[in-house]
Amino acid sequence: MPAERTTPPTSPLRPADARLLLLDKHAVESLLHPDDVLRATREAFTLHSEREGRVFPVIRESLPAGGVFGIKAGDVPAQGLLGFKAAGFWPANRKQGGEPHQATILLIDPLTGRPVCMIDGNAITTARTGAAGGIGLQQLARPDSAALCVLGTGVQARVQAAFALRLMPSLRTVRYVSHSGAPDAAFEAAIGAAIASTSASTSASASATGTARCTVTHAADPNRAVSESDIVITATPGRGPLFDADALQPGTHINAVGTDTRGKRELPHGVLERAIVVADDREQSVTIGERQWAPGVACTEIGDLLTGKASIARQRGDITVFDMTGLALQDLTVGRMIHERAMAEGAGTALAWPW
Repeated sequence: MPAERTTPPTSPLRPADARLLLLDKHAVESLLHPDDVLRATREAFTLHSEREGRVFPVIRESLPAGGVFGIKAGDVPAQGLLGFKAAGFWPANRKQGGEPHQATILLIDPLTGRPVCMIDGNAITTARTGAAGGIGLQQLARPDSAALCVLGTGVQARVQAAFALRLMPSLRTVRYVSHSGAPDAAFEAAIGAAIASTSASTSASASATGTARCTVTHAADPNRAVSESDIVITATPGRGPLFDADALQPGTHINAVGTDTRGKRELPHGVLERAIVVADDREQSVTIGERQWAPGVACTEIGDLLTGKASIARQRGDITVFDMTGLALQDLTVGRMIHERAMAEGAGTALAWPW
């Protein structure tokens, strides 16, 4: 079962005593731990499968001034969990030295409608998406997968690779393809740190010999990199297909991360038609995910695999795809975890918020 919480919390404060907790990026980053994010993300998928958690229709629109704005909302009535994430992509932020992805999560008391906690959502979005990708690998990739190809070098590409290294100890090679076509020193440093961390904690032989269990190399040719890999992660802005369909070999698993808006695309035509397709949400995958380009392809939800409502008898030569669009429930379960930890540790800034 997804959680022990079965009774909605009461609202003990009088309206005049209500407070709003603010958690900025520094507070959030200090409270995020990969294993906790994995548990909260798994709970979100399970709640969705059991229909204990609701996912409301997604708002995702382009802005006249440039960028994309969206809202993902949902609730878990039996747990008193209600809220939304307002997020989007503002590419012009780069000129100011800022992060183009921006997200804010708001947790709301379902009994009164008052805001309870406002959370910087950037780190949460990054971590919960990375955790979702890791869960997809555990469910769908071949356990003996040794070669990983990452298309993209941004924040999400890094966290996807880090969770892959954390959860797939069989990996020996990480190839990456950059947008510029040139090596990316920052990406290599980040993945090198992830390799060192996982090697130290999971590989006694690596510690004994002083050698890393995995290497990271730049790949100039995306088709060759894909053809030589057991796992492919696409984590780009989704401006178009990243490789040729015939480069994909039998037995490969793909985490498709970057397509989360109408018109975006990372996978070439013909891939989904050849694959066993799994999504975080069936409807979202058709409206804003990769399945918008192949809506007739059958799809299983990842939560149903976790709860046992569905199963996949993966054969060694099967191609599998995890179409990741992101669930509001992921933001809410991770946001709640951060809120509870902040309350326990006295983190954040509490403001008087009478109503």
